[in-house]
Amino acid sequence: MNYTLYIGNKNYSTWSMRPWVVLKYFDIPFNEKLIKFDSFADDSLFKRTMLSVSKYGTVPILIDDDLVISDSLAICEYLAEKHNDLALWPTDSKKRAIARSLVAKMHSGFQAIRNYLPMNIEAELPEIGQIILRDHQGVKNEIMFLDELLSSLLTSKNSDGDYLFGNFSIADGFYAPLCLRLKNYHIATSSVLSDYIDTICNTKGVKDWIADALQEESFVAMDEPYRIHR
Repeated sequence: MNYTLYIGNKNYSTWSMRPWVVLKYFDIPFNEKLIKFDSFADDSLFKRTMLSVSKYGTVPILIDDDLVISDSLAICEYLAEKHNDLALWPTDSKKRAIARSLVAKMHSGFQAIRNYLPMNIEAELPEIGQIILRDHQGVKNEIMFLDELLSSLLTSKNSDGDYLFGNFSIADGFYAPLCLRLKNYHIATSSVLSDYIDTICNTKGVKDWIADALQEESFVAMDEPYRIHR
């Protein structure tokens, strides 16, 4: 295998983070191509670069020889098939079905959190977090739902370890950026979810991504709704 993964800025790019973390956690070798955000306009350097790689013009993109795969979930599903000895998904069929449902929810849901609590790893934004919770009931509702959903999994028979299904899986990789959002906006959660967030932040792959994000020292205005500078 000769994987190349195209990603965006590690400080902001949640979708890029997911397959990168999975690859790192499971020690799957790959080449990283980081394409910095400048704009999503058709004539931007980011868009022109990514359109030369894929007609979708987005990140992440995984290249495996002549195969081009777009979308974080499609990438992770491909990796799970190619490396079925590594148990990227839970090995138990029932747990695997629940894990896929959980990932599908992350892939298509939590729109209010996405809109109002964008990932910004190097920023501490507790005041913004409180204002968003005060002014946007949809965000509050989604966080309550998320807390109940993840806590129920972490305390059920499905999880006999520190992660959502015992061992680290694609499901944990998909919820890692959301955990970082809650952490950096200082959103209060149940003790169960709070412990899980701490576990995720100290997990191989996630910890590496955070360290790299903190070294970027970039400021991308379109990804910074709450600050005018670093």
